Amino acid sequence: MPPADAAALEQGVLVALAGVIDPEIRKPITELDMVESVSAAAGGRVHVVIRLTIVGCPASDRIERDVRQAAETVAGPGNADVTLSVMTPEQRAALTERLRGGRAARGNPFGPGSLTRVIAITSGKGGVGKSTITANLAVALAARGLSVGLVDADVHGFSIPGLLGLVDEHGNAPRPTRVDEMILPPVAHGVKVISIGMFVEPAEPGGRASSVAVAWRGPMLHRTLNQFLTDVYFGDLDMLLVDLPPGTGDVAISLGQLLPNAEVVVVTTPQPAAADVAERSGVVARQTGQRIVGVVENMSGFAGPDGMVELFGAGGGAVVAERLSEGHPAPVPLLASVPLSIALRQGGDAGTPVVVSAPDDPAARAIEEVAAHLAALPRSLGGRRLDLSVR
Repeated sequence: MPPADAAALEQGVLVALAGVIDPEIRKPITELDMVESVSAAAGGRVHVVIRLTIVGCPASDRIERDVRQAAETVAGPGNADVTLSVMTPEQRAALTERLRGGRAARGNPFGPGSLTRVIAITSGKGGVGKSTITANLAVALAARGLSVGLVDADVHGFSIPGLLGLVDEHGNAPRPTRVDEMILPPVAHGVKVISIGMFVEPAEPGGRASSVAVAWRGPMLHRTLNQFLTDVYFGDLDMLLVDLPPGTGDVAISLGQLLPNAEVVVVTTPQPAAADVAERSGVVARQTGQRIVGVVENMSGFAGPDGMVELFGAGGGAVVAERLSEGHPAPVPLLASVPLSIALRQGGDAGTPVVVSAPDDPAARAIEEVAAHLAALPRSLGGRRLDLSVR
């Protein structure tokens, strides 16, 4: 092959490789310096050498397949050979530095000045479906084209991996890939997810990690939440959702310290007992400096043959919203009442959120209303540095 033709073929393959996305980092492999070389040989064959980030990269098979397919769009079917190598420690260090964008290692990218909107989902008590609402909201927001991350901060009762289908037949979630000190979160339904459930080990071989009890006190909980925010590479997010544990304990207080700009959605059920406790979680959020942006009433009833059946009473969400509005200039809205739904429950059990599995279900439509409201909220510029100069 003449040198000019070989150079044109190599350049064409490089252009095609720009469309190959690393499935964990979610950036083109050409931007990540993963393409070591592209060389053309006689007969129009090309040989591509790819640097994986680590030995045993779990995405290696997919990357190799995608690289071969991209190369063959230029060289022709069967005319591409792919070799996988591994980055040197120096190359990995350069990659992590590039991904951090100049930010200091172990820094919190979601503190004051961040352009990422942080939404904390809280409830006064357990069993109100807070995690189910959070998982579906994250997926609904991602489906709108937003870049979404989700932190499962419910350390003692983690359930987000299962709700999003990130578990195997034993209920065990995948362990995230580490590139030096950087943790790459798994992606489910377009959402980057991190949970303590991805780090706990089954009590016995073949057991279920989801059945392991995490018995940690406040300092360990704070360190875990801080590590999720500092060591996990979420990239540039539009929204970060945080699934808080129920109640007003250590994690809720830590969230106020680590994410002072967070906005809060309170989840409750219709009965007065749940509403009273949900109000307390909203009050604590305000005491830590956060703003309440709405209330979601879950399990509001279901459509029976003789009309709506209100198993858990009615009006709790409106009561919480009204009480949290008292004495504040901006009223707290009731964002939606999510009805009891078999499809919602089935989606959670199967790991396919109802907003994906049954988007026309009444529960899915109600959650979509909440997602639309959150996506349309105006951004506050308080605490953010504006790169403006006066002349």
